[in-house]
Amino acid sequence: MAFLLQRKWSAPPAQPVQAQVPELRDANLAAVYYGQRQSGDFYDFIRVRPDRVLFGLLDVAGAMADNRAILIAAQQTFRTVSPQLFAKDDVNDADAMVEICLELNRTVLKAEGGVRSCPAFAGCYNENLGTVCYFNAGHTPGLVRDKTGVSELPATGLPLGLFSHAVWDTPTVAIEPGAALLLVSRGVLEGKCDGEEFGMDRVKQDLLQEPVSQSARGICQGVLKGVREFMCKPPTHDDVTALSLVRSSLDNGSKST
Repeated sequence: MAFLLQRKWSAPPAQPVQAQVPELRDANLAAVYYGQRQSGDFYDFIRVRPDRVLFGLLDVAGAMADNRAILIAAQQTFRTVSPQLFAKDDVNDADAMVEICLELNRTVLKAEGGVRSCPAFAGCYNENLGTVCYFNAGHTPGLVRDKTGVSELPATGLPLGLFSHAVWDTPTVAIEPGAALLLVSRGVLEGKCDGEEFGMDRVKQDLLQEPVSQSARGICQGVLKGVREFMCKPPTHDDVTALSLVRSSLDNGSKST
């Protein structure tokens, strides 16, 4: 499906706009990073319909001084294109997410003036259905914890910023009541102690140990605490970021904060 996107030009900001987390119905979102951003981690959120919220986590290669223009341009595209794509009542989430991925890829290539690897994970949470339609462009796997354990959401295509004609799949995953979705940046996995990396298995273990009633922010903070304790020092080797979506369990029906 092809979409005609009408963009209004405006002067770019000097830096990415700070993300504001939308309030969700019977669910909550949060993102936490350790210390000051020094590399290419960047997250954002935007409500595109009364029942849908988009979230994304990017990891642009290189130091922040070198990739700031890419982050700014990517956020402008994300915030401009997404509402347009979801404006129609008969919108197909999978088609819209494909178009967002394509537009972000074009933006990274144009802002860089060439190739710049940008792993990215973005999802559209449907509050009515409790589902997330997503793409994983070469990012670390997303993790879903539910009553069956922890499952991975692997890459559905290559990182952004590498090829102008790359394609991505946009599957949908159910987030059942009481379940949680967790995204972490590469810096989380690469935290080291005596030459050993923190790795995905430890992220999964930390996620399983979090109580079902834990908030999205609590889950993010728990993961970053786990990295810090594993390394026995502050994780300043790279950007270290976690993003989580938690759906409230049916037995309490309450909103987490």
